[in-house]
Amino acid sequence: MSSFEVRVREVTAAAQGIASFILEATDGSALPPYTAGAHIDVEAAPGVTRQYSLCGELSGGVWRIAVLKDPNSRGGSMAMHDRITAGSTLRVSQPRNLFQLQAAPHSLLIAGGIGITPILAMASELRRAGKPFELHYCARSPERMAFRDEMRAGEIAPCSRFYFDDAPDSGRFDVAGVLQAAPPGTHLYICGPSGFIDVVLETARKAGWAEDRLHREHFAAVIDTSGQGFTLKIAGRGQSIFVPDGTSALQALLAAGYDIPHSCEAGICGSCTLRVVDGIPDHRDICLSDADKTANAVFTPCCSRAMTSTLTIDIEASAH
Repeated sequence: MSSFEVRVREVTAAAQGIASFILEATDGSALPPYTAGAHIDVEAAPGVTRQYSLCGELSGGVWRIAVLKDPNSRGGSMAMHDRITAGSTLRVSQPRNLFQLQAAPHSLLIAGGIGITPILAMASELRRAGKPFELHYCARSPERMAFRDEMRAGEIAPCSRFYFDDAPDSGRFDVAGVLQAAPPGTHLYICGPSGFIDVVLETARKAGWAEDRLHREHFAAVIDTSGQGFTLKIAGRGQSIFVPDGTSALQALLAAGYDIPHSCEAGICGSCTLRVVDGIPDHRDICLSDADKTANAVFTPCCSRAMTSTLTIDIEASAH
């Protein structure tokens, strides 16, 4: 994916441990438009690229992202917090959207912690379109809730509810109650920690929500490349590459000299997705839809493996 440089106009504290970055074009022009739910790849440091959601429309053609400083960071969030200041330049990608709003009579937006970033953009887009929605935002404490004051003072305030882990039981998020109260045909959008997402989605499924009304975006994933070794066959080239236990298919392809686009290396962004010609993938990503995984026509080599001893892939015709 093509990339370009932007300048950091402003860095502010969005909440405890969360920094907000306003990005502008280096030549003063407007940055490209995007739809709610979109993210960009950001090169936080040399060789360290991470994905950050765009946090809603700002005037003047600038972008905003927010980054949680993670003590277990693999380098991305620490670099953003410790190295990037106003005036810094960053190399970023064009916006991509794997978490788009769908046409629905009502939208239920749920955010956990830093997961508010794409959800805030969705709320702004729905408000501008005059479409009904409600937003439920959960955090450990008020101090850790990004953009809380902005949201309470803004136009989405009447549709927003806030919950804190340290609040009395009566002030905590009632997942089942909120789902039960949703109007018929509501679509649910959720972003946050994996455990939080799993609880909400499982509650929705038990309540009879159809999968096509459940939409999620993770901002972290557990990377597991363990498993039985398998062979990648490259369609049209007659080449076979063995992928051993503990090595990802992406690592094996890169080592063999193939230039595979990639970014997160955790099955989140989908930038490395390749087409499958033959064989059955062992899907371990969180970016492909359930329909995509059932079809077995594509797979993400950064984290997924194979259920069959061989997997034939088409390098030339990637799934981008």
